[in-house]
Amino acid sequence: MESGDNSSTAELMSRYVSLELGYGVPKDGWRICLAHEFKEKRKPFQAKDVSLSNIVEHIGLGVRYLKWWYKKTQIEKKAPFIDMFRAIPLRQIYGAPLGGIGGGTITRGWRGEFCRWQLNPGMYHYKTVIANQFTVCLRRGGQTVYQQVLSVERPPTLQGWNWGYCGEYAFYHALYPRAWTVYPLPGQNVTLTCRQVSPVIPHDYQDSSLPVAVFVWDIENKNDYPLDVSIMLTMVNGSGHKDDKSGGHWNEPFHLEKAGESVSGVLLHHCTTVNPYTLCMAAREQSDREISHQTAFSPKGTCGVLWGDLIADGRLDSPTGSSPPTQKGEKVAAALAVGCPVPAQGHNDLEFSLAWDMPNITFGSREREHVRRYTRFFGTKADAAPSLSHHALTHYRLWERSIEEWQRPILQDSSLPSWYKSALFNELYFVVDGGTVWTELPEDSDVSGGLRSEDGGLPAQPAIIKEYGRFAYLEGQEYRMYNTYDVHFYASFALIMLWPKLALSLQYDIAGSVVSCDPTERLHLMSGRNSPVKVKNVVPHDIGDPDDEPWQRVNAYLIHDTADWKDLNLKFVLQVYRDFHLTQDTQYLQDMWPICQAVMESEMKFDTDGDGLIENSGYADQTYDGWTATGPSAYCGGLWLASVCVMCKMARLVNNEAAFHRFRDILDRGSAAFDKLLWNGQYYNYDSSGQDLSNSVMSDQCAGQWFLRASGLGDGQFQAFPKEKICSALKSVFDLNVMSFAGGQMGAVNGMRPEGVPDHSSVQSDEVWIGVVYGLAAIMIHEGMLEEGLRTAEGCYRTVWERLGMAFQTPEAYCEKGIYRSLAYMRPLSIWAMQLALDTSQPRDQAPKTTTTPTDQGC
Repeated sequence: MESGDNSSTAELMSRYVSLELGYGVPKDGWRICLAHEFKEKRKPFQAKDVSLSNIVEHIGLGVRYLKWWYKKTQIEKKAPFIDMFRAIPLRQIYGAPLGGIGGGTITRGWRGEFCRWQLNPGMYHYKTVIANQFTVCLRRGGQTVYQQVLSVERPPTLQGWNWGYCGEYAFYHALYPRAWTVYPLPGQNVTLTCRQVSPVIPHDYQDSSLPVAVFVWDIENKNDYPLDVSIMLTMVNGSGHKDDKSGGHWNEPFHLEKAGESVSGVLLHHCTTVNPYTLCMAAREQSDREISHQTAFSPKGTCGVLWGDLIADGRLDSPTGSSPPTQKGEKVAAALAVGCPVPAQGHNDLEFSLAWDMPNITFGSREREHVRRYTRFFGTKADAAPSLSHHALTHYRLWERSIEEWQRPILQDSSLPSWYKSALFNELYFVVDGGTVWTELPEDSDVSGGLRSEDGGLPAQPAIIKEYGRFAYLEGQEYRMYNTYDVHFYASFALIMLWPKLALSLQYDIAGSVVSCDPTERLHLMSGRNSPVKVKNVVPHDIGDPDDEPWQRVNAYLIHDTADWKDLNLKFVLQVYRDFHLTQDTQYLQDMWPICQAVMESEMKFDTDGDGLIENSGYADQTYDGWTATGPSAYCGGLWLASVCVMCKMARLVNNEAAFHRFRDILDRGSAAFDKLLWNGQYYNYDSSGQDLSNSVMSDQCAGQWFLRASGLGDGQFQAFPKEKICSALKSVFDLNVMSFAGGQMGAVNGMRPEGVPDHSSVQSDEVWIGVVYGLAAIMIHEGMLEEGLRTAEGCYRTVWERLGMAFQTPEAYCEKGIYRSLAYMRPLSIWAMQLALDTSQPRDQAPKTTTTPTDQGC
């Protein structure tokens, strides 16, 4: 494994010509030379990529979608929650995002550009703002000897600046939530290392909510003479959006002293009608640091005056007073410079913070105002940017200490390959950059769905939501629905392991929507039928579209009628027990037990022949839209049996013997029927229809067993599947879906025929779903197939991060050749299920990490 790790890093770093490795850059992570070019350029999946056979089969859906799309885009002037005609093109540029959880994000590219913006909740703007740059100025003996924009770009604007830093003399290294860029300045014998720090800290529910980031510049002077070094940060007031020119924006310098520490900088007030905000550049005042600023400059033309101001003496003019509001059609920018002496053969550092304060937000409908989580600590008056900056600059070292303590045991585990360590931490970017919102619960909110605790429901305001707020993240940056539940099923491992209070808060929100109903009739595009938006005792697909009003109107997804879906309810039940198992929160279990009973009762109607096993009809396997399953299937049937198994366990925990015996009987009958109908001697058939493709090998056929193992179940009294059959099925999946696909180098294809060719019967059956593959790897590890699990997951990491240039935008899916689908997707957070499996499985080459180990010996 390690040799492969080294060869892959060598490819991404092959154009790096310096021997400098930077200051304090860790060994593990994703590393790439700024001059690297990805050879493979893929295209997004769009409507034109649907095969002729699928077009014929789904012609009605296509016509209905086209009509809906036209109405949405041309009449309502809104963005569709899924746009099949205007997919986001692949830009192989993204690095680690800035900021904490739920306060909006600004993403920097691995070449240093500020290029992806999510300040308005859930709505993305993909624009590189070329004036947003760091510039270095070196002075010796009172004379400037070198001044350079630290960017490889050569833009047609700002020609008065010195652009075109040689990318062969720099590399980027990401180990989220931190990132490093190393610049050995050509010919100067000086190396700069920029360390980017965001407050993303497990089990922290205060600083992790802050919309801030810190840049620490470590300066190594390897000359025999001292230097004065200045770093300048320039920022446009805005995000490259058309509203940057709407007029009324203005800047002002500030100084804040608190608790014996002072910070200074520039505030950029972005005064839009909807969701106004303030950007803030700041630095901490110290005895040997000089802070200077330029309150306002126009980021067009040559900008030679600003460049000359810095080159003259390594500082800026620092005018007092605020800038006048911009006129319509104008943009305004600001600059902040910090300088320090660096001794001969010595080191020094400079610190910057970037904060953005948008405390009060509205979604697309503008119906009500929401308050972000960080306002609990910094207020709602939109004047918190200086305090946020002060807090960041005086606390970031504590953040780093917490981050290092969290990551150290994994990074120091020599039995784990380096690629896995990079994947595990870097995929966490989506918790922050998934259009994420984290808000306070309004005092007048009732999340119970109208059914209170005394009637088998929930409190109007569960204590965990009151204390920790509401959390929502998108299915994907292109699939714009919050808390898409069938996908969260996979991604939820990251939350429950690292921010369990947010995971439970989300579950309470879902539980409240389960018991609610919305009888409003609407057209569902797949069937062409009108049916209610939401029926009682059915888990919603999602909690809404950020371009509408999340939490108020659920089920933005209107392709299928959610009342016909089977797996959403099952996934709710499985997560309830998994979450209890990992948190031991007895109040949560007591609150959720009656909701679980209700949703399981609603599932019983699908057991049409009374054999204890639910059946499918049409598009029943909701996770795999369009991959039709008829009769009991491996996926839904397996989830059903696992859900019945955890209901047995929960019944025992709440001392409900009647429920235990009822579900025990269903489990016994259902398990027998499942084996009879689906087991073929090697693996579980895709479905039991007996049709030509019913014996396809589904990579996710053991999803039910995966969740049982993750919940400490799966054997003894709480076993749903025979051990030997799970092992055989996993070995079949490894041999066929992994090793017989793309030379075993791209993970597991969703569907594979027994003869070793992919199942092309639907759009999704011949795709690789990265998040599903990580879940598959997790169950392999749980069952003792460690080497196979790592090999399976490795293919996805190599493909996405090293071959296709999709760092920090891991898609939902890719095919063996040509296309991908849905960039920046939620499901790959399931890699944390692999870590749970590693933590709770038998030891590898060292002592076990927990006292919990399986009772059996694995496959």
